[in-house]
Amino acid sequence: MRQVAPDPEEAAGASVDGGHLKAFIERIERLEEEKKAIADDIRDVYAEAKGNGYDAKIMRKIIALRRLDPNLRREEEEILDLYLASLGE
Repeated sequence: MRQVAPDPEEAAGASVDGGHLKAFIERIERLEEEKKAIADDIRDVYAEAKGNGYDAKIMRKIIALRRLDPNLRREEEEILDLYLASLGE
């Protein structure tokens, strides 16, 4: 269900708890900073693995596969094998 933007005239009469809103905004900003720091850490781990001879692209695929439900993963692998076989691969 789509939410409709408030009527500007109605919004003018509404009050906003600035302190509450500010707390939400600051929490989101802190989480965004943490998210960036974690992304940087992950990038560093991939770079370290690459420096030790591992293929980062393949590691990313492994991580994506490990996130999948085992049944869904098995089903996708079976379909992939079927398609490759039908192509003579």
